[in-house]
Order: sequence, then C-alpha cells, then structure tokens
Amino acid sequence: MQPALRRATTWLAAALLTTSACQRAAYAPTAHFAPTTSQVVGKTQAEDPAVAALIAPYHDKVTAQMTEVLGTAPAPLTKAPGENPLSNFVADLQRARASAELKQPMDLGVMTNGGLRAGFAAGPVTLGSVFELMPFENELVVLDAPGPVVQQLFDYAAHIKMAVSGATYSVTFDGMPKDIRIGGKPFDVNENRTYTIAISDYLATGGDNLSFFKTLTPRHTNVLLRTAIADHIRALTKAGQPITARVEGRVKAN
Repeated sequence: MQPALRRATTWLAAALLTTSACQRAAYAPTAHFAPTTSQVVGKTQAEDPAVAALIAPYHDKVTAQMTEVLGTAPAPLTKAPGENPLSNFVADLQRARASAELKQPMDLGVMTNGGLRAGFAAGPVTLGSVFELMPFENELVVLDAPGPVVQQLFDYAAHIKMAVSGATYSVTFDGMPKDIRIGGKPFDVNENRTYTIAISDYLATGGDNLSFFKTLTPRHTNVLLRTAIADHIRALTKAGQPITARVEGRVKAN
C-alpha cells in the first residue's frame, strides 16, 4: 500500500476508534492484565474481522480517491537546495490560484523547501502523490507586504538561494540580494507601495523562520494549498498539458 493510502486509512481508523484529540497530561498506565488475558499487539496478530468489516467501506473509498490519476509528469519534479523545479511549480500555481480567488494580480509567490515533503516521480501523478507532497492542512493566503518586509524576504531568500515566483535577483559573494526585479521591474525598498504575496498560512505566520511576515495580517482564500495543487494538475491535463517545471535562472549566484 502506498504511504499516502496507509496514512489516510490510519486517519480514518483513528477517527472511528478514538475519542477527542484534545491535549491533556501524559497518560500513565495503571491497569495490569493477568498473563492469561494479556496479548502483545504486533504484525503477527490476527486481524479482527468485526473491525476490518467496519473499516472496509472507508478504506475502499480512500483507496479509490488516492489512486485517481490527475496527470502525467514526463520528468521528475524534485526539490533541492536553491532554485528547483518543484518549488517553482508550486509557487507559480499559488500565484495563479490566489489571483483567481481574490480577483487581483499577485506580485510574488513563496514556497520553501521545508513546506514540501516529497516530489513527483516521472509518470502518472495521483491524488495520493499530492498528499505525499502536501500532507498538511495548509491554506493558501495572501499577504500585503510593504517594501521593507519584501526586502527581508529577499535577504532570507538570498541566504539559501531560494527562488521567489514573480521575481529574479542575484546573490553577492557575501550572500546578499542585489538587482531584485519584481514583474521585470527594479525593486525599490523605499517606494511607497505594497506587494501581494501568495503563500501558505504556515509560512505567513512565521514558519520556516519567516518571522518577518508575522506582523502582517493574511487575507484568506479558503482554499487548501493541497486542493490548489490538485486542481492545477487537473486543469493542465484537461488542456492536454503535462506536469512540468524547470530551473529558470530566477536566482543568479555570483
């Protein structure tokens, strides 16, 4: 069973068989079972037919959903240090979906390597593949950032040579950004304007050390980032297009 299917089934079983997941003090076991009744739970233990019958319809439904083929990738989309095809792909679709939801252009799209858990292998890409890529319940949100915050974003990006969708820049020998261009136009930190940034709510609230975003109030799209990824791939397939992305030189290192 694929990891995504295994996790989904586990979540389903947990929802059926456990109580509320509210936080509480660590459980301290006190019960003691007689040797004749205690059993070690492991892989060799026989499956309980009643529990298996209870879970089966949900398991089958999840399996059918997770194995749905959304599209095809002619070549792998992977993440790596610096600019990489996978983060370019996701950051670009974030801008497109946020623009469609909020009915305005998005200047920038931000996705870190830490925000993505797996890449796409060459071949069929399933819904399960998308869950592997984005197993979190992260929402796609929009930040309205003034020039100084955008400068902090590029200072952060230059340190790890991270690409930013909608922009290009160069990295100096000492790891600082220069020649920042947004939408092809030179960026001026002192210009009195705001920049729209499509990003996950996790990163928008300071995740992956993006603490400079914490002063901004996110605007909601009410769209899960995972849903946006799956919808984008379906749209590509409907248009007869494959799932592709590449390193484009968004970051130039000296």
